[in-house]
Amino acid sequence: MPELPEVEVVRAGLEPAVTGAKILAVSVFDDRALTRHRGDAGGFESILAGRVIRGAARRGKFLWLPLEPPAGKEPVDAVVGHLGMSGQLLLRPPGAPAQRHERIRLDIAHPIHGEIAVVFADQRLFGSLAVDDLVPTADGEPGGSGAVEASLPVQVSHIARDPLDPAFSADAFRRALARKDSAIKRVLLDQTVVSGVGNIYADESLWASRIHPETPSKTLSTRTVTRLVTEVRHVLEKALAEGGTSFDAQYVNVNGQAGYFAHSLNAYGRTGQACPRCGRPIVRVSFANRSSHFCPRCQRLPRPLQAPPARRPERLGASARPPSAPA
Repeated sequence: MPELPEVEVVRAGLEPAVTGAKILAVSVFDDRALTRHRGDAGGFESILAGRVIRGAARRGKFLWLPLEPPAGKEPVDAVVGHLGMSGQLLLRPPGAPAQRHERIRLDIAHPIHGEIAVVFADQRLFGSLAVDDLVPTADGEPGGSGAVEASLPVQVSHIARDPLDPAFSADAFRRALARKDSAIKRVLLDQTVVSGVGNIYADESLWASRIHPETPSKTLSTRTVTRLVTEVRHVLEKALAEGGTSFDAQYVNVNGQAGYFAHSLNAYGRTGQACPRCGRPIVRVSFANRSSHFCPRCQRLPRPLQAPPARRPERLGASARPPSAPA
């Protein structure tokens, strides 16, 4: 499933093409791509026709395009996109032939770039587009990466900020971990604690931090959490610079190009291969319908607290034997 870097690559590619663009027409070819939209395909098309897009924002794995409100009013709604497992948002010339698995097309006119087609294609139909209301952010900061206003879509409001968000709080993240009994990898995948860190980047960040994925979150020291946050950011930034991780043709940017971070992986998907740090084979274990990949030497599970062993009785010599019981 696309994770933060893959979705951010798409957002960054959309932003210059859609900001300030007017939606000329909307075509829904498969209403199964509107599973998160409140209403039918006709309503989706009528709401968007003639609207102007203000930008492109992201929190975690969710994208949204805020829409220009009526004159004198604050932004009230946005087009929300979730790529699911195989969703793609592509930019194509006007009148371009239909893409394979194309579900929705927005024909837009940009004041500088001219007419463009924004295509949502999705092979497996786990992704979707929707029009959703905007609500204020809980902390009063912009909604996410690329956002200007302190608002975000209702269906994104339960998602925590991600480590690359300027408003992400490392201290709040550390306090959240201190309250969790769960394994640290499970917490990294909890979108209400921190967003955008999926299975691949959780494995890579824990490897870089030398933390076993089953380590209880509440046992991590402040120094260890600080190191973990630093490594998570480093891994995400490196993946973003390399266009994300593409294992097949589904994960592409708006121009259909694949990322190449898969060549930089140290743990994920490297079962049996030598750890780049110590040479011990990387192991793979089952984890919540997924897999965890780690180095058993570099990422050792802390020994559980144990009660001290019972004191062994002293051996008594012949001269120290207790006296015989009286007759």
